[in-house]
Amino acid sequence: MRERETRRLAVVGGGIGGLAAAALLSRRGFDVTVLEQAAGFGEVGAGLQIGPNGVKVLRQLGLADALDGVGVRPRQLVLRDGRTGWIVSRTGIAGDFERAYGAPYYHLHRADLLRLLQESIGAQVTLRTDARVTALDIDAPRPSLTIAAPPGARVVGGGPDAPAVETFEADAVIGADGIHSVVRDTLLGARPPRFTGNVAFRALIEVDESLRRQVPMDSTIWIGPGGHVVHYYVRGGTLLNIVAIIETDRWTDESWTQPAQPGELLAAFRGWNRHLLGLLERVGACHRWALHDRDPLSQWGTQATTLLGDAAHPMLPFLAQGAVMALEDAWVLADALAHESDTAAALRRYETRRMKRTARIQVAARARGEAMHRSGWVETWRRNATLFLRSRLARDDQLEKGQGLYGMDVTRPAPREPDARTADPHRKPGATHA
Repeated sequence: MRERETRRLAVVGGGIGGLAAAALLSRRGFDVTVLEQAAGFGEVGAGLQIGPNGVKVLRQLGLADALDGVGVRPRQLVLRDGRTGWIVSRTGIAGDFERAYGAPYYHLHRADLLRLLQESIGAQVTLRTDARVTALDIDAPRPSLTIAAPPGARVVGGGPDAPAVETFEADAVIGADGIHSVVRDTLLGARPPRFTGNVAFRALIEVDESLRRQVPMDSTIWIGPGGHVVHYYVRGGTLLNIVAIIETDRWTDESWTQPAQPGELLAAFRGWNRHLLGLLERVGACHRWALHDRDPLSQWGTQATTLLGDAAHPMLPFLAQGAVMALEDAWVLADALAHESDTAAALRRYETRRMKRTARIQVAARARGEAMHRSGWVETWRRNATLFLRSRLARDDQLEKGQGLYGMDVTRPAPREPDARTADPHRKPGATHA
């Protein structure tokens, strides 16, 4: 047990996945260092959605009460036609999701979740900012990371041209450094992500009484030709988060902090429903970023190095599962390392448990976006009619279909594979013994 407790782990990236992994690993007794390239954590990003499968992980970090304090539980999911405003479907969330999947559904501000994760980190974790990883040596006996010194740092013992770098060794490296992961590039070769042809605008609106009367406490999606708009409350209902996605190749900048003009947002959705446009007219400041993704991988790591979250499986936001998959990854990773003294074997076990599930959701998110953005009259009518009938006549069936996604609980013990030496050769696949 001693060898497991003293393993030194480096987590590259201090986003949701990296901080969750650090918090969970610290609870298992590991010595963890998080290397985050940013100078600090501020109001990064905007809203995000955490489904029941992610909430189950956050509960294990003792964050159940804190989530209620900063999050919002939407009443229902409402789909509207982006042109006419017609309500295509309603799906109950509050109450229904708890009963069906064992945990609630939350809307959160990304910065609030990052703060909660930081607060849940144990004393065994060193959180370093201004620590940009520039290279990784996986062929050494222990993985070795090269870290660029912060701007303006003095290089002790070096000449004026000496590189301001530091070498950091660990027993294992977890690359949680996003879609442009340096760890991924080292493991698998540098390849640019794919621009999907979708550009997202994001904005936060301060909520006043008139807005509260106008916008219900729901998760609302306006679906239309070549785009959609999502809005929901965050930060205890004091802010309304808006994400508006349009198919265009006019902008290809992939940056959460790229400013945009509110007029650009309005122009992108000219001709859409007047009530939606009235809401978009309230936007005072917004940002824009081009959506990129990658194809599912057949390998996440080698030796004592692996990937987590967007570094392993970046996905489009159309299923609202990107952050949740990173939370699931973090739990499974910590569990595998805690139960296996062979670090490389533990990482391969983690990857085996996660790769098929995340690949399915990556592909499903792409398909969901294509379905929401249909533009042909016949296709649009067929989609809307199908969604309308399902929401009114097959409500229980819809909840049952969500079991594979929201019903997942990675915090429960994984089923053990039968020992090949004792398995019953006559047992039918899927059968159980009394």
